[in-house]
Amino acid sequence: MDTVFFWISKLAWLLIRPDTLLLLAVAAGVICLYAGARRRAGAIFTLVFFCMLIITVVPVGNWLLSPLENRFPTNPELPETVDGIIVLAGPENGYKSALWDQAEIGEAAERLFYFLKLMKDYPDARFVFTGGSGSLTGQVYKSADVAKRLFDELGIDTTRITFEPDSRNTYENGFYTRKLVKPEPGENWILITTAWHMARSVGIFENLGWQVIPFPVDHRTKPAESNASGFNLTWDFLDNLDGLQTGIKEWVGLGAYYLTGKTSALFPPAGGGK
Repeated sequence: MDTVFFWISKLAWLLIRPDTLLLLAVAAGVICLYAGARRRAGAIFTLVFFCMLIITVVPVGNWLLSPLENRFPTNPELPETVDGIIVLAGPENGYKSALWDQAEIGEAAERLFYFLKLMKDYPDARFVFTGGSGSLTGQVYKSADVAKRLFDELGIDTTRITFEPDSRNTYENGFYTRKLVKPEPGENWILITTAWHMARSVGIFENLGWQVIPFPVDHRTKPAESNASGFNLTWDFLDNLDGLQTGIKEWVGLGAYYLTGKTSALFPPAGGGK
């Protein structure tokens, strides 16, 4: 059943992501143009133009991501004793790493930086990297393999780290990691992931019966108090489109995971619990 969910979620997102919708709209306009429906083609192209203009000028993606990134405190107060630290895969590019024979790291590298920092802060804790491949076709290229290579090359003792290489999405991160480390009730486990992804991650772990301490990193927006200045315009189509797609994808993911019973709440509260 989880495999069906994985495939449906990947294919559905390919169809509804904003850049796909813009491309389909342009294709519809071209078809209308060649079919002689010039007025209809003109209407479609005008709509595409205004959509692109809005995306260029208005950072809608930041509005969608801001409440997610401000849901949990950054640099939270941590307990004196920590039993384990978990980092979710994200920046590792397994395919490029295999091609170039180097550890290729992209966006969200802060996840790895702060994982290493907390390893130093809590040397007696258990350390877990969780993540295989989220690709539909490239399951052989594992994020865990890239992370292990990177840590080895940095001189980190990777025998201290448990690598979980089988998960394909965030739900499986929590499911497989819980089976692997078997946390005991009352233990303190820190969860590291990108700030806008933390709400869904915490909800998944809580739904699996595992209370974690959120440690959000890799922020895209400003803190809530910095957004009080009001409405800001931009002129950056590519960055705004990327932010819009990220925001829509995460909110759709929250809804899909909640409806399928994979998270504890539609928008998990900062205090934990359902």
